[in-house]
Amino acid sequence: MSADDTTPIGWDEARMLAYEAGRAAARPAEVVSLPDADGRTLAEPLRALTDLPAFATSSIDGWAVRGPQPWRPVGRVLAGGVAAPLAEEGTCVEIATGAMVPAGAEALLRVEESTRDDAGLVSGVPRPAPEWRLPGEEAAKDEELFPAGTAIDPAVIGVAATCGYESLTVRRAPRAAVRIFGDELLTAGTPGAGRVRDSLGPQVPGWLRRYGAAVEPGAVTGPIRDTLEAHVDALRDALATADLVCTTGGTMHGPVDHLHPALAELGADYIVNTVAVRPGFPMLLARVPGADGRPRFLAGLPGNPQSAVIALLTLVAPLLAGLHGRPAPALHRVEAAGEVPGRGGYTHLALARLDHDGRSATPVGHVGSAMLRGLSNAHGFVVVRPHTRAAAGDLVPFLPLPLVTGDRP
Repeated sequence: MSADDTTPIGWDEARMLAYEAGRAAARPAEVVSLPDADGRTLAEPLRALTDLPAFATSSIDGWAVRGPQPWRPVGRVLAGGVAAPLAEEGTCVEIATGAMVPAGAEALLRVEESTRDDAGLVSGVPRPAPEWRLPGEEAAKDEELFPAGTAIDPAVIGVAATCGYESLTVRRAPRAAVRIFGDELLTAGTPGAGRVRDSLGPQVPGWLRRYGAAVEPGAVTGPIRDTLEAHVDALRDALATADLVCTTGGTMHGPVDHLHPALAELGADYIVNTVAVRPGFPMLLARVPGADGRPRFLAGLPGNPQSAVIALLTLVAPLLAGLHGRPAPALHRVEAAGEVPGRGGYTHLALARLDHDGRSATPVGHVGSAMLRGLSNAHGFVVVRPHTRAAAGDLVPFLPLPLVTGDRP
């Protein structure tokens, strides 16, 4: 695709093209410790190294008993100990929660449901259901617990630790950098006198990290001077160390929009050049050849803040999923709580807030492409397909924002 081909492509097609480009350039694998694996992606399936549990494990504090009651205590087994077999009828051992159930035990009796007589003999009625976990109850040895491409979170790390892993083979995190374009931008102070405060430099790294990119301190530079030479130098510098460079502004073809000429200087080819979506127009994704033969990527985000975030969700999120070897980001379906208009031949992404159970989406206010207030009060976007509209009660696709925790207050 060339810079001159500015016919907008469909939003769904753009997302898939970005994902496929990432998959084709998926990052190599490396081995990291369990604590360092959080937020990474499994490069190979995670399999159980042994049966889980590896041995019969008591679920209660009480007695492991054999034969008819009353039972004569012959020992004690605690968690972490090896239980001697119960070899004689009418005997028992005191047992703690998590302890190994001795061979020969026929039942477990809860301590609170037992009694002891003056001779120290134990009596009681064990519950009908077994009070222990059987070997392999959670997983069998060599069973695949998580496939390659699974995003690793603390729960996955916990399962790996339970299995006995000390490290995991994961995809290397793509490194990202941000370059801010626009002489009209301020990086400090309040806006005025024809200049506006840059809001993308501070926020884009956070979105990138939530999608799995590594953004190091100092990875954001700008504003870059509005000259072609400055743009080329800034991009070449960023691409020397980053797998992905996000730029803000300059995606049009105006007198001070130098991104397209700079990409031509760098020998880039377009994966996506303009998407039929509103807000978010225009955005682009390009592939830049690296000196080591491995491609780098550049995502051109519009200068308007909400449009830039939509470009991130449209092009960057699928690209990063592909680079990680993860499945392509999926859309949810929710009920529209109010009417959402269409945008003619364009896909309309309408900011919306989910209800407490996540089943219904209500459009929010302050949703202009240059506004961020609506974005900060939303959980994602209702997706309205071209030449359609959404009425209250309709089931509609929903594109979620990558929130850190639950609901925003």
